[in-house]
Amino acid sequence: MTAPVRLRVRVDGIVQGVGFRPFVYTVATERGISGFVGNDAAGVFLEIEGGTEALAGFLADLRGRAPVLAQVDRIDTERLAPTGEAGFRIVASTHGTGRAALISPDTTTCAECLAELRNPWDRRFGYPFVNCVNCGPRFTIVTDVPYDRAATTMAAFEMCLDCAAEYADPTDRRFHAEPVCCPSCGPTVSYAERDGRPEPGDPIGRAVRRLREGAVLAVKGLGGYHLAVVADCEPAVATLRRRKQREEKPFAVLVADLAAARGLVEVPAAAVPVLAGTARPVVLLPAGPVP
Repeated sequence: MTAPVRLRVRVDGIVQGVGFRPFVYTVATERGISGFVGNDAAGVFLEIEGGTEALAGFLADLRGRAPVLAQVDRIDTERLAPTGEAGFRIVASTHGTGRAALISPDTTTCAECLAELRNPWDRRFGYPFVNCVNCGPRFTIVTDVPYDRAATTMAAFEMCLDCAAEYADPTDRRFHAEPVCCPSCGPTVSYAERDGRPEPGDPIGRAVRRLREGAVLAVKGLGGYHLAVVADCEPAVATLRRRKQREEKPFAVLVADLAAARGLVEVPAAAVPVLAGTARPVVLLPAGPVP
């Protein structure tokens, strides 16, 4: 057996808010490597200790197996004296003067979270703020770096026991997911008319009814407000155009899935991974044949 080697490692790129620390924890545990990982104002720092072959494989994994939302730009290593430390842990973040850490943009809800959202037996059934380490808000909720819950707008929401258990479980996809929440401890949805006072009842159902009645709704999102109308309701669209003074410029159309999009526009093969990817941006596509 070769003598253990200890390295100090610095990882730069989009490595905060993307599940990178839980990923490092998992890979280190798999390879029998000891040490620790944490965030600071510049990125992610590690100290790792183990056999030469295990460390080489671990460093390769940092790029080759990185979380889907991560972007590893640079990995620097420095040799240290072994300490004989046992186990691997995620340590508290450290703060410095140079705030250089990159934060991931917000990403669309992942398939696992959507399944929970639609499952009547799940505790997050119908909860619009469902998220995990692979999806959800990032850039629009951050207030400082390092990226920790205390440096986001989620700091005001104390995790319930169930969410805290997920956050602390290395086998859970919400392990160290900073925006983790549920109906018991997270933000809530409300509906208000023009006077701004929340009204009783189901806010989502009320909003749907008003849209079907031809109303223009302002939906508060993470980065501002979305003005919404039913796209085939000509009076509602005309009202929105008049209020926005946008007589001809197209509006973005929100559809449920690729099948719905193909019913409205031509969807070339190159557009599919964009429309179905993690960003889900507005994509300009040729109009389909008029029915």
